Amino acid sequence: MSKAKISAPRVLIVDDNVDNREYAREVLCTRWRCQEASDGCSALEAIRACRPDLVLLDLSMPGLSGWEVLERLKADEATREIPVVACTAHAMAGDRERALSAGFADYLAKPYRPADLRSLVERFVGVPEAPTTTPEAEDDGWGGADWSLAEDDWE
Repeated sequence: MSKAKISAPRVLIVDDNVDNREYAREVLCTRWRCQEASDGCSALEAIRACRPDLVLLDLSMPGLSGWEVLERLKADEATREIPVVACTAHAMAGDRERALSAGFADYLAKPYRPADLRSLVERFVGVPEAPTTTPEAEDDGWGGADWSLAEDDWE
């Protein structure tokens, strides 16, 4: 049995705030395949099981913080190359530099504009040329992409 090829890159959105996850998913799911995790432990499970192309990781979460999740990902040879972007509402002077020094690929302060989030994701994973609509792709837990929006509608 062959595995479906997925052309749309996969983005894991990790945030303990459901509204933040839903907002990011709504912004991104028209171009990329998205999955959500609500805490650090479930994020690690999803990353190890599904190998996303990019992780958007909230820094302040109960249990494992985003900092701790990143530390574990970087310590694991199987996950250390996955780009992880720090996302936080607690943006303070020096936080961006601290995040980049810790190994985050980039830093995004919340609240962010949809265009800023899309631009950031594009820099890391590009924009897929065409959707995949095979049943296997739809059942892989990464959600489907809606390709009906014109490019002008993405601003």
